[in-house]
Amino acid sequence: MNTIKIAIVDDNSFLINAVKEKLSFFKVLDFKFSAMNGSELLTKLEANANLDLILMDIEMPVLNGIETTEIVKQKYPHIKIIMLTVFDNDENIFNAIKAGADGYLLKEINAKDLHDGILDTLNGGAAMNPSIALKTLKLLRNPIDIENNEDKEDIRLTQREMDVLEQLGKGLNYIKISENLVLSTGTVRKHIENIYKKLQVHNKLEAVQKAKKNKLI
Repeated sequence: MNTIKIAIVDDNSFLINAVKEKLSFFKVLDFKFSAMNGSELLTKLEANANLDLILMDIEMPVLNGIETTEIVKQKYPHIKIIMLTVFDNDENIFNAIKAGADGYLLKEINAKDLHDGILDTLNGGAAMNPSIALKTLKLLRNPIDIENNEDKEDIRLTQREMDVLEQLGKGLNYIKISENLVLSTGTVRKHIENIYKKLQVHNKLEAVQKAKKNKLI
């Protein structure tokens, strides 16, 4: 079997050496070079893109692993990329998969599992720690959870305010809302004032738009 040519990208030289050591147990895995960030990797690939697989860290200066993965996948689609990271938070997993990563493993992985993950990935599979696979399934079921998290504000409405907001979203007026929720029009008006204040808006249209953006209705 031909050897598998591998590069490691990580801003921590101690971790690079730890991964190199794990690879050294297997003759088939041939470590070619390492880079300390995405930018350095791209420079080295321009000189020689004869690689089978890159083990890519996520958190790096200059150019992080997710941005780098996207660029490498566009320029060198033949190279497989496994994210090898300490972080298994949902956002990183989601963004790495979107960027085109072929696998996602945690750095504490043992040598045999790393070897198996690399072979799996080169054979068209996707190397993943069980905990990552589970999170990926959850993300596929609820992709909304991860998208626009930065855009979401921490808006806390009472249940009653939520009820009123939902009615506003249906285009109902104060009188109709008060009938539906069995409240006086004065109470409905007070709730709407509070909603406007909390959402920092000035009218019904803005309130409904902002509520939808923040997935309140």
